[in-house]
Amino acid sequence: MPDIRAVVLDIEGTTGSMSYVHEVLFPYARARIGEWFTASRGTDSWHAVVAGVRTHLGSPDLDEAGVRSALTGWSDRDVKAPPLKMLQGLLWSSGYADGTLHGHVYDEVPGVLAQWSRAGIAQFIYSSGSVAAQRDWFAHTRHGDLTRRLSGFFDLETAGGKRSAASYAAISAAIGVPAAQTLFLSDVAEELDAAAAAGWLTTGVRRDGDHRGRVVPGHHTVSQLDAGLAVRAG
Repeated sequence: MPDIRAVVLDIEGTTGSMSYVHEVLFPYARARIGEWFTASRGTDSWHAVVAGVRTHLGSPDLDEAGVRSALTGWSDRDVKAPPLKMLQGLLWSSGYADGTLHGHVYDEVPGVLAQWSRAGIAQFIYSSGSVAAQRDWFAHTRHGDLTRRLSGFFDLETAGGKRSAASYAAISAAIGVPAAQTLFLSDVAEELDAAAAAGWLTTGVRRDGDHRGRVVPGHHTVSQLDAGLAVRAG
């Protein structure tokens, strides 16, 4: 592995459990969409979500019922729509605050993050979930608050779609690290392909028991972050 100055990490399936997202977080938010609109109507957050849905759909006059319908439909289909990700982050924040929710990370992750920090390697998160949701996830793990290990967060709003090479180029510009010294870890081949097209180094992650198989096609693959992944600080 060439010298590395920055590692960019995916969350779902890479640093944290895919099943926890789909079986706990998504249903938690989906069940609370209606009550959130009632409780938050007229607030800045309400206006931001409504405006986001209208813009995303190109429907500036869409009423609240139409906005709610769009959000619930996107939730049911797991559409990576930025307004839905914004709302999910707002809803999850309450669950993290009262202890109902926690951010799942695999057991080796805290130690690996600490090791990379000691080596002077900057660490970033890039996920389809909102930046606020990412911060909450890593701040409320069963291993404690891990955000102090992380140098920054990127989402669909701040970087763009994860299957576009332009998004990775945008992150390179934002963090000030050459693409050739940036390593991206993800469980999705198309995301890794896009990062590689932007000149990044890539490693696939496939956790034991993943129904998609043990290898991310076209990429060196590890089963966890402390197994078969040699990262040397640049």
